[in-house]
Amino acid sequence: MQTTPSQKTFKNKLLASLPANAFKQIVAHLAPVTLSTDQTLHHPGRAVDTVYFLEEGICSMVVTLESGATVEVGRIGRDGFVGMAAILGAGHSPYRFFMAIPGHGFTIKANTLLLHTEASSELRNCLLRSVQSLVVQTAQTAACNRMHELPERLARWLLMCDDRIQIDQAPVTQELLAMMLGTRPSSISVAASALQKGGLISYSRGSMKIQNRVGLVEAACECYQVVNNEYLRLGLL
Repeated sequence: MQTTPSQKTFKNKLLASLPANAFKQIVAHLAPVTLSTDQTLHHPGRAVDTVYFLEEGICSMVVTLESGATVEVGRIGRDGFVGMAAILGAGHSPYRFFMAIPGHGFTIKANTLLLHTEASSELRNCLLRSVQSLVVQTAQTAACNRMHELPERLARWLLMCDDRIQIDQAPVTQELLAMMLGTRPSSISVAASALQKGGLISYSRGSMKIQNRVGLVEAACECYQVVNNEYLRLGLL
């Protein structure tokens, strides 16, 4: 007989912060899932039939242009859920959601979650709080990509990942970071070298490690703190 997990055992901040009644409504419908690198959770233009609550790992929301170029506009970890289009009644999203950093979590059928959301204002408000946080993140990312220099943006990206995963080193390549930040791999190498020379990170092929978090926060643009403050205000970090 399967034992229903206790709410306090969840690492996902949204699940852990749900009111008891809202948590009881959906916990029996949650199924564990392991998620691998580059695994697509939602394809652009396809129906969102599964919602994901990550416990570990990072899911990136990326825009693909007609030229084939891609850029990350948002990321979701244990701070929220993947699949807001279903909850908002949109059915699908024009963007791809994929695992930039592997991990694990829980899934629930989108129609099941939507039924409980429509019946419970407590659950609906908690999910919308997560939607609000992602809206703030995507808006700030748009401004950041336009106005700030690459080393600042790389510092922001690393700090946001560090807030959402509990590992010493982020398993990321130059190619992945170039896609995330909308630039070339060679530019990522230059930006990472600058941060490494300042003693802020250590960088080797396929991974980056924060060595001086306080210094990295100072090196990052204002966008990191704006987004971080909103997530803290909403109780999602």
